[in-house]
Amino acid sequence: MSFPKHRPRRLRRNEVIRRMVRETTLSIDDLILPLFVTFGKGEAYNPKGIIQQAIKAIKDKTPELIVVTDVCMCEYTSHGHCGVIKNNDVDNDATLELLAKEALSHAKAGADIVAPSDMMDGRVGAIRKILDENNFSHIPIMSYAAKYASAFYGPFRDAAESTPQFGDRRSYQMDPANSNEALREVKLDIEEGADIVMVKPALPYLDIIRRIKDEFNYPVAAYNVSGEFAMLKAAGKLGWMDSERAMMESLISIKRAGADLILTYFAKEAAKILQR
Repeated sequence: MSFPKHRPRRLRRNEVIRRMVRETTLSIDDLILPLFVTFGKGEAYNPKGIIQQAIKAIKDKTPELIVVTDVCMCEYTSHGHCGVIKNNDVDNDATLELLAKEALSHAKAGADIVAPSDMMDGRVGAIRKILDENNFSHIPIMSYAAKYASAFYGPFRDAAESTPQFGDRRSYQMDPANSNEALREVKLDIEEGADIVMVKPALPYLDIIRRIKDEFNYPVAAYNVSGEFAMLKAAGKLGWMDSERAMMESLISIKRAGADLILTYFAKEAAKILQR
């Protein structure tokens, strides 16, 4: 292509033309809003637990709302790790039974999708098995397939008081330096029965989202986590950037990278803008 015959600016002249040729569009249908409930005591799979009660309350009030539940042990342990501790380490296989029970209790309470976030090996298969054996074969699994050991979880962990009481989660969450490993994790989860695979966090791992979408052409979710949210909000409050524009630019970048669904604390704010 040569100038002056070809002038790319012709298609940027005004907003209507820009919309006509826009390659990626963001919709309210792309967004999932994380919600948290408190307080409660007892095991994660208690049918009268706080999550199970919340699911029932939401579905009674708004049955058309799709409820996706986080399946993990970290909020139900005194040590803050995502599973059973044996010999000062998380026992992968002993944790699978508990995760399966938790997922089943969520399905019985009315959850539409269950989303294991623990990163235990084999948990998708264990959850798929128990759901199928209990007449919940229609319930999809949204697997946190490539969940990295990230500093960007900080604000959430402070709010939820879920920081591990000893050690860290690097023995089960992924090394931020690894990309090929993410493809192996996703492949295993798909083979075990995952219906949607997730990358978490989103913005520092846009390349991972793209690789997974290209490799598997599977429904991909991305979690725009608390640290990503907090940075933009703090910068906006300090007057360093237009936080609303930065929010929309961030979300469109996640969608452009290949995400079909975006879990984000910006969901309500972004939805208002998208519906203007």
